[in-house]
Formats: sequence, C-alpha cells, structure tokens
Amino acid sequence: MKKFTFKGVLDGFRSSVGTSGPNQSSKTYEQEISETLKADHFSVTKTFCHGFPYQPTAIAYDPVQRLLVIGTKSGCLRLLGRPGVDLSSRHDPECGAVLHLQFVWNEGMLVSATSDDSLHLWNFRLKKPTVIQSLKFQRERITCLQLPFQSKWLFVGTERGNVHIVNTDTFQLSGYIINWNKAIELSRKTHPGPVVYLGDNPIDPNKLLIGFETGQLVMWDLRNKCAEMRFQASEPLRSLSWHSDGKQFMSAHADGSLVTWNVRQSPKPISVTWPHSRNTKEGRAEPCKSIQKVEWKSSKIGDNFVIFSGGLTVDRAGRTPSLTVIHGKTTTVLEMEHNVLDFVVLSDSTWESELQDPYGIVVLLQQDLVVIDLLTPGYPCFENPYPMDIHESPVTCCIYLADCPGDLIPAFYSVGSKTQKKSGFSDRDWPINGGQWGSTSCSYAEIIITGHADGSLKFWDASSTNLQVLYKVKTSKPFERPKKSRSTETMEEDPFAVCDIALCPESRYLAVAGASCQILLFKFKKHEHTSETAVIEIPIIYEVDDLGGSGFDFVKMGESSGKGNNPDYFCPIRPKVGLQKKSPGYQVELICLTPWVDGEPPGAISTLAVNSSYGLMAYGNEAGLVVVDIFQKIALFNVGTPDLYGTADPYQRAPKSPKKPDITDEKSPTDQVWFLNNRVRLHTFSF
Repeated sequence: MKKFTFKGVLDGFRSSVGTSGPNQSSKTYEQEISETLKADHFSVTKTFCHGFPYQPTAIAYDPVQRLLVIGTKSGCLRLLGRPGVDLSSRHDPECGAVLHLQFVWNEGMLVSATSDDSLHLWNFRLKKPTVIQSLKFQRERITCLQLPFQSKWLFVGTERGNVHIVNTDTFQLSGYIINWNKAIELSRKTHPGPVVYLGDNPIDPNKLLIGFETGQLVMWDLRNKCAEMRFQASEPLRSLSWHSDGKQFMSAHADGSLVTWNVRQSPKPISVTWPHSRNTKEGRAEPCKSIQKVEWKSSKIGDNFVIFSGGLTVDRAGRTPSLTVIHGKTTTVLEMEHNVLDFVVLSDSTWESELQDPYGIVVLLQQDLVVIDLLTPGYPCFENPYPMDIHESPVTCCIYLADCPGDLIPAFYSVGSKTQKKSGFSDRDWPINGGQWGSTSCSYAEIIITGHADGSLKFWDASSTNLQVLYKVKTSKPFERPKKSRSTETMEEDPFAVCDIALCPESRYLAVAGASCQILLFKFKKHEHTSETAVIEIPIIYEVDDLGGSGFDFVKMGESSGKGNNPDYFCPIRPKVGLQKKSPGYQVELICLTPWVDGEPPGAISTLAVNSSYGLMAYGNEAGLVVVDIFQKIALFNVGTPDLYGTADPYQRAPKSPKKPDITDEKSPTDQVWFLNNRVRLHTFSF
C-alpha cells in the first residue's frame, strides 16, 4: 500500500498549480472529477427498535393471529409476535399519546385512539404499517373502545357519557348515538360521568352493557334503541366483565370491592365482596385501594377465574403493585416490580359465549412486560424472548461493533451460558407466537455492548432481528462496597456507572471507564483463574491561575494551591485485596484509579482507547491525558491539556538541551510537565 506524507501532499498541491517565469513555460493541470454519489442517495432509516417501549399507555391482543401491540405516550406502536417478529411504527407527532387500542381480530388491522380525540385505522398487512383512515371527534374525548368479533360496528364511549357507533368499513360515524340522558333513569338529576366500559352480551349481541364512572350501569337494547335494564352501584365504577353464560357480569369499584349482578333478576347485586379486606381488632373491615380492572373467565374444569389488578389494603397497596388470581377457592397474589398499567387474559376462544379456558395473562407494567402461565402450578412467568430487560439498570453507555471476528459471538455465548442460568420460569413455549420470520439477518456479525448505572456490561448479538443477550460482566466486582463518609458526600449516586467502553475485537481486550474515574482493563480467558490485580493510582492534575489576560499559569509543585507542601490524595472506591477467583470470560488485569486531590474530585473521564498491537491504553479528562503500558502495567505518559494544544501553544519556547530542573528556579510550563509526569504512584494490590 502506498504511503503518503504531509510533505508529499503539499508538494502535490504545488505541482497542480500552474507556474510561469522567464525561463519557464506555464503549465496548467486540470482534472475533472465526476461525482456519482449525491446527498439524495443517503438517508437515516430506523431498522430495528430494541428494548421496552418508553412510557407505555395501552395494550391490545389478537387471539386469532396471536399478536400483541403496545402503545406509548409519544404515539409509538410496538407490534410483537413470535421471537424475531418485532415491528415499530408511530402516529403523527400532533396526534399525541395513544390512549386506547383495539384489534380488528384476524384482519391484520388495528384501531387506535389518541389524545387529540381521533381514531386511526392501521393496516399491518402492508409492508410498512400505515394509517389508512382517521376520524376526529369534535368536543368529545374518547374514554373506551369495543369491537365485537366479526363485527363492523365499533362502539366508542366518550367523556360526556355518550356512545357513538363507527362503521369500520367506511370509518365514518353511523349516526347512531346513545345519549347519556336517554340511557339513565329519568328520575336521576346528575350526570352519570364518563363511559368507562362497553361490552356486548356474549349470547345476545343486540344487548350492550354500558358502565358509567359514577356506578350507573345500563343494559341497552340496540335494536329498539332503549334501556332494557338499569343498575346502580354504591361506589364509583372502574371495570366490568361478562361471564360467558351471558346471564351475569361482575363490576370492580374504587373501594376494592367486586360486585356480581344478574341480568334476569332484580337490579340489586347478587353478592358484594372485598377479596383483600380483613377485619381489624375493632371488628371493622380494613379499607382497600381501587380495583382498576377485572376479568371473569369460565373454565371447562368447572372453577371460574377472577383476575384483577389492585384492590390490596391501604397499608400494602402503595408498596406492592400486584395482580390477583382467584381460581375456585384459591386466591393467589402475584407481586409485581412495577405498577400495573393494564393486562390481557390469553385464551384460544374467540367467542365470548364459549368456555374461555385461559392459559396465560399478559401484564403491561410501567417498565416491563410479563406473561404469566396459568396452566402451571404456582403461576410462573414465561421467559421473555424479547430484549425487554435492556433497561434493568439504566443504560449509561453504548457501543456498536460491526463485522466482528467470527469466533467472537460464540466465545461470548459459551461463557455467558454457563454463568447466566435462569430458573423459576415456565417450561411451556412462549404463547405470543404470531407472525412469520423476515429475511433481515445480516451477513456479518454485529455486537452491541451496553454499560449500565450499576456498573454492569451486557453483550448483545444484534446480527438478526431479535436482540439476544450473550454475556454479562460486573465491573463493580473487583471493588469493595463504598462506605459513606463526609469526604464522599459529593460522590455520584452510582459510583460504578459505566461512562465509556473500548474493545479490541481481535485481541478481546476490554477497557471500561467508570463514574468514579476508575479505568478497568479486562482480558478474555476461557477458564477460571485465581490471581492478583495490579492497581495504579494516577492523579491527573493541571492547575492554572487566571492572571488577567495573561492566559494560563502553572502552580509550582511545592505550592499545591496554597493548601500545603504535599497534596492530599484520596480514592473514594477501594479495590479488593488478596487473591481473587475470577470466572471464565472477562477477567480484570489492571485498575487505574484517578484520586481526588486536596478534597477536589477529578473531572469525568471523557475519552478511552486501547491498542493491543502496541500494548497501550489511553484515557483522559478535561485536565489531561494518560497513557499506560498494559503489558508492564505502568504509566508511561501523563500530560496536562494545554500542552496538547500543539503549535498554537502561547507558552511555546525555543528548544534547549535537556537538564534536570531546579525546584527553586522559576519553571516554564513545559518544565512543569516533568513534575506532573513524576506525580504518578504505582501500587500493586493483591487480588
């Protein structure tokens, strides 16, 4: 390969310019370059979206196609099917948040309601999901949706208490309106509140059950356009659910109660229960929080399932988000790590009049997606094949590597499979298995490495449509747990948070910079190893004084900002001492610490690089740059930032023969670097 030098490039520029003189003929060199690439040929396109949807708001499920869709506050939609089937789309920004979702079952279409009071009809059968119809409501906010199976009539409840019917074929209002003042009793003098539930009778689609927020329940006859029966609950309504026999339904209320009603008897409830309430010592029932949603599902076994979110006693509700499953006489409380936003019960039956036989529950949490197995004792969770746990600890750093060596991914997977053994999950297959695989795999290996606030690193295989975790490393493991003290009050909340990552794919050397200005060098090994780890403490100091326009001035070695003859060094984190057992995979070989000086914390590490060919690792911050020999484990270079300015350095001086500087003499800026380079302390701690 031909080598170019800077002098050669300048000579080439000179030779391309015509010159003339008395004994020299003028020459002109012209070279036309035809540009074939234009700006229009390049564009930034989203290929895949990995991780949990940010700020989810709604969920819907198609039991025929077995597809799940999640809507978010920013108007995004995430369609999930079998592992590898993962599709993202988004509403127009002016539409706002997604409030409600309703699949058109087995049609590849979806209805979404957004915060701008609009309905949108999506077509997922196209190559790119597209909104094919939109309908905006005027002066009425949408509160709920209901579309019966194989029906073209979409019921829309509003905040004003009215119910509109939309034709899904034309996506226009049909003109049929159920006004709130006609639905309630004539003797009622107050507004019933927004519509919170709409559901047709499983055995008679002509009967529509309407639930209002104040507890008013109305059985509406669609054909005769009148209210057939009215019910009044004593507490505000949150949710309703039909039984498959079409004779009973259950309501959930704000006081944590479940009420059962019969449509063929009196308008009074059959039973009222508080599933989680207990009597106190005084004989009074404990108050409970609101039940947000309830599902009543029948089973061929004979015992019905009652599934609801919330409803715990007041002393537990704020601390324990939960989902409760009542099967026969058994009540199981499933505690969740995050707040429950919504849930969907999975069943093979598409008709509400059939026995449901639920086999799972999809629970949408504020920061996670959980699927519960109802057929296995203990109700374990399915192992999620989607990379929803990327944010398990907040992501603080991320790098992307393309066209990696072919043996890198198998090496990470081999050590990761041994250390990451998950237990407690269901043995059954993932139930959301709709869709088909796409041909979007890359011909080359792709790896994504994410750094997290807890100091962990995760290695992901991004070569296909589905992101798969390969391996996990904890960079906090070589350190002792930090102890709180006055000197560490200004420390970061996450002292081991990953700030920067550098990986050499060929040699598999890995360098990681942390929030406490610690740099760790790892080497990949296939077998377990017990060894010590070298630790170097390198203060990066470059003190300057502003002398009114004179630029920078150095503080002499003995002065240290006037705080004493010897600067005080302090490291907020301490490496473990002694021989340490290191698991197969990445094993730490070198730790570089950047101490505090005279109680002042160093600047955050802003850059990091490792080169295994030369055996060097370099890192720096706003104060200076450090170069370390990773083989000999010594610091080679420690220089302040102003000395990296180059020829523009205002303190440049004429070169002179080197001599040992005299501490008592006045020092120039370049002389001061000698002291900074010698303010490096090498320690070897036993691991």
